[in-house]
Amino acid sequence: LIIQILTGLFLAMHYTSDTATAFSSVTHICRDVNYGWLIRYMHANGASMFFICLFLHVGRGIYYGSYNMIETWNMGIILLFAVMATAFMGYVLPWGQMSFWGATVITNLLSAIPYIGTTLVEWIWGGFSVDKATLTRFFAFHFILPFIITALVLVHLLFLHETGSNNPSGLNSDADKIPFHPYYTIKDFLGAFILLMALMILVLFFPDILGDPDNYTPANPLNTPPHIKPEWYFLFAYAILRSIPNKLGGVLALILSILV
Repeated sequence: LIIQILTGLFLAMHYTSDTATAFSSVTHICRDVNYGWLIRYMHANGASMFFICLFLHVGRGIYYGSYNMIETWNMGIILLFAVMATAFMGYVLPWGQMSFWGATVITNLLSAIPYIGTTLVEWIWGGFSVDKATLTRFFAFHFILPFIITALVLVHLLFLHETGSNNPSGLNSDADKIPFHPYYTIKDFLGAFILLMALMILVLFFPDILGDPDNYTPANPLNTPPHIKPEWYFLFAYAILRSIPNKLGGVLALILSILV
């Protein structure tokens, strides 16, 4: 999260959230800004690393029954939603083809809500299609949400401290407690180092392997890409959405795939 906020801050210094210049500003960051290419790819692939960590964390929690700690778990679900919302809005910002059409498709899902759906979608878009207003507000939200997430993380930890954590044996771990420093600091530093190495290998050798080549084409409302698909970390939800032939049913299944 810290890496994402720092790289994001430096990207925001050179980014413009206007439909006419957004794509060019990202190109400018990659070509003209000192180490801009590095910052941009660290931010893009950092999101992937973030989601790998999140999915491992959630999977571990399900396996070891952490859902019994109700407040902590519910806070975690809220965090997951917030991070996914942030990642989605961030993906829209470069204003490439996938950005534009991804934004169009996903925001359009809200129109499945009976009665108020269409009004809601037009309200979020700030017009009758994804346009300038949409991009500007997505940038604003993408900037503010990580700070809200940071606050929620503290609440998440606060709830965790109320009960204490779980462990693989499922037994009370009071007897096994040892000083945090140096033991855990060394152990955690190793994990963080391996993670950072993996991220840098990804960034420096295969920066585009997880991205969609369509996003190197500037957004064009008159031309739909041959296949609209999200970044890999949303594929599970998107597959569930697309596999249900009813619009509202698919939307509900997508939400429940994260919520339950």
